[in-house]
Amino acid sequence: MRALVLNCEGESERLALQEAQLAALAIPFERIRAITPDTLSRPSGDPWWNGWQRPLRDTEKAALETHRLAWKRVRTLGQPCLILEDDALLAAGTRDLLDAVAARGGMDHLSLETRGRKKLLGPRLENLPVRRLYLDRTGAAAYVLWPAGAHILLARTDRAPALADGAICAAFAMKSFQAVPALAIQADQCARYGLPAPIKVKSTIDAQPRPRSRAGYSISERLAFRFRRIRAQVAMGLRQLQFLGRARRDLVPPASDWPALRLIGGKNRP
Repeated sequence: MRALVLNCEGESERLALQEAQLAALAIPFERIRAITPDTLSRPSGDPWWNGWQRPLRDTEKAALETHRLAWKRVRTLGQPCLILEDDALLAAGTRDLLDAVAARGGMDHLSLETRGRKKLLGPRLENLPVRRLYLDRTGAAAYVLWPAGAHILLARTDRAPALADGAICAAFAMKSFQAVPALAIQADQCARYGLPAPIKVKSTIDAQPRPRSRAGYSISERLAFRFRRIRAQVAMGLRQLQFLGRARRDLVPPASDWPALRLIGGKNRP
């Protein structure tokens, strides 16, 4: 299985991180050149962008369009791919899991990531370190997507925008799963798990302040934002009730061996 690395032009340190760790794990990859606020396919001021639960930053719009490029690539290839944001770290067992799930049926999406928030998980699959994932709330840094999952996500985001991870988490039509222990974390989570960050921790999303929901929006637009937010919260609540007794909310621990921390720059890391 190949990886699709989402990388902004000029982010050479992040690309070097991915080149080193993917080589160490023997995972082939191709680079997806990230969309930026200057290269959005829809102008930033297009009213279509107001269709989510709150106003989106231009950086968030760019992130969604970048993930959509990867989803379209999965659809074109007709095979599952590992989609990686360029600050994601991968654990030593990643290649083995990718090989195990590559030809397996019944999967649309597999999250490799943990971010310190509980996830609604079902039982473990037989012979795989994977559990059914019924509800997640954040994270799009490292996940496997199958063509059927790409079709679902593209159809959802054709209709309305979202945060990239929000679109994934709300796509209840997908058969989603979670690697346990998690085989990926973002660099900004290293401190949480007692790991040294191999690159500077700087969010490209947070480079732009979040728009104020009242500024420049009509009363009807503000009410629409609020309605969509409430509707999404109700949907998540119903999702939890649907699997009451069949799933539980658990923290997913990270794996213990992270090759990138030893290999970046050819130096030994702790």
